[in-house]
Amino acid sequence: MKIFKISQSSPDPLVVSEIVKLLKTGSVIAYPTDTFYGLGADITNKSAVERLYSIKKRRPDKPILVLISDMMMLRPLIANGYLSQTAERLTDRFWPGPLTLVFNASDSVPPVLTANTGKIGIRFPDNELCRLIIEKLEHPITATSANISGESNIDNPDGVAKSLGDMIDVLIDGGKTKGGCASIIIDVTGDQPVVIREGVIANSLILEPDNEVRS
Repeated sequence: MKIFKISQSSPDPLVVSEIVKLLKTGSVIAYPTDTFYGLGADITNKSAVERLYSIKKRRPDKPILVLISDMMMLRPLIANGYLSQTAERLTDRFWPGPLTLVFNASDSVPPVLTANTGKIGIRFPDNELCRLIIEKLEHPITATSANISGESNIDNPDGVAKSLGDMIDVLIDGGKTKGGCASIIIDVTGDQPVVIREGVIANSLILEPDNEVRS
């Protein structure tokens, strides 16, 4: 396992380039996000994503969410490139940030990511390191938690190393993350938003459009 020490807020572009090269060759990385550490793979590399499932001992019927580096990456991932009014309201208000939105997936999204549900969870993280890696890769990356399925989320590199050891190829040591709560997950495929998983943003701020207080 290779370990890269790097700042989350002011990442060294040369180190980022090395990480991106490894992602392009199919490496699975653990990296800090704006919530906890995540497991990353290039979503266009099927074997890397399948290996990620194996590392986590994740059931194949459980989808894996992805991170994007900017709004331009969003529309190609969702069916017909269509954002509902609800989705637009939420992205305008809470992205970048700890909000994962579940959309109907476009045909270009690999079924291994959606677990054949036809839906894809997407987040635009409030983390400069994440966004720079994705921007340089020119593809979204996976963002499932860096742990064995069923175990607690991890907010520090030592915990990731202890949990996953040499099963991963790269550990990006950016120090501790914010931790606390995971991102809230909201399904926006229907007429009304549905909370799939509660998180750091209060449900009331998601479900009540007129509430202008931001978490």
